Amino acid sequence: MDHHVKDPSLAALGKARIEWADQDMPVLASIRKRFEIEKPLEGVRVSACLHVTTETANLMRTLKAGGADIVLCASNPLSTQDDVAAALVSEYGIRTYAIKGEDTETYYAHVDAAIDHKPQITMDDGADVVGRIHADRPEALADVIGGTEETTTGVIRLRAMSADGALKIPIVSVNDANTKHLFDNRYGTGQSTIDGIIRATNRLIAGRTVVVTGYGWCGRGIAMRADGLGGNVIVCEVDPLRALEAVMDGYRVMPAVEAAGHADIWVTVTGDINVIDTDMFAAMKDGAIIANSGHFNCEINIPHLREKAVSVREVRPLVEEFTLEDGRHIYLLADGRLVNLSCAEGHPASVMDMSFANQALSAEYMVRNAAGLEPGVYPVPAEIDEAIAALKLASMGVKLDTLTDEQRTYLASWQEGTV
Repeated sequence: MDHHVKDPSLAALGKARIEWADQDMPVLASIRKRFEIEKPLEGVRVSACLHVTTETANLMRTLKAGGADIVLCASNPLSTQDDVAAALVSEYGIRTYAIKGEDTETYYAHVDAAIDHKPQITMDDGADVVGRIHADRPEALADVIGGTEETTTGVIRLRAMSADGALKIPIVSVNDANTKHLFDNRYGTGQSTIDGIIRATNRLIAGRTVVVTGYGWCGRGIAMRADGLGGNVIVCEVDPLRALEAVMDGYRVMPAVEAAGHADIWVTVTGDINVIDTDMFAAMKDGAIIANSGHFNCEINIPHLREKAVSVREVRPLVEEFTLEDGRHIYLLADGRLVNLSCAEGHPASVMDMSFANQALSAEYMVRNAAGLEPGVYPVPAEIDEAIAALKLASMGVKLDTLTDEQRTYLASWQEGTV
């Protein structure tokens, strides 16, 4: 089996949507043009485990233009766009293993297919390929020179592996690039999460209490967009600096158990486990809607919710109603998986333009520099980050000031003070 997609007949629709996204990804397009000429990834085997969306398709096109030999699998069972998967195979000749709604067994069979490719570069969204190689497929390490990781959750896993001495390869943390987390995490997650909740429920945000657990860049974006739509935002945090920032941004901050009684809509975005747990379920009001926008669905204690429910039914696509013994109803979106990709289309192309530019250029960087890197997690080089920002501004028609010689001299000196 050289690919596994749901319906090859969807390829034409997928191609049209990929081309539509490409119109709003000028930075990645400019990199693709250079890659076509220079072929910096010539013959390099790349195994990518990413959300199979229109934007990802344009990243795959860019890597292929650079000469890479690619296998792509899904990084989440519910995030695949089946028409895009079909187009990648039929229209662009990229081996793809991804079906929306695939079960756990199929999901890991697809991850194994990516590992069977004997990758030299891994490209992860959640560290599932790297994690599986280290835990179950160590023979594949012989070929891997390095990789990239795009998510907060994945970077947490990789840093834990590195701290334990378990990580055997160098990884570039794309997630930590300023042109990734300051924009993708904040503006992309903010808009796409609210989009997913609205598409799934058709509920008005205005006038409702929206609880956001986690006030990192993703949580900031969700809170900002919910507030902009008229929601009354409560933030739950464990970090005092982030909690203080949320207060200064105008939001109420309180413990999750206290917030549970207020929540009309609750979104988790922490990268941690059971942040909506047993005590919170007990305190929730009737009709509360809960969703997750972190990478894994462990942020909500779904097994406990299923155990306590006297009945469960799907009332809308990807909306489950849990009826509890006391008659309260709690609504879970997308089985707790990424609501922005499960119930909507994920981040808009214009913001993924920078994230995937980081992926492409970090892969090029890894090919050139892996031999000199020890196993560990590395930041995206500052020059890559700054180049992507400059390209994005240029594509938007935005121009910058430049320092004069006098100003450069002043900033580099210490002799001048109060005059």
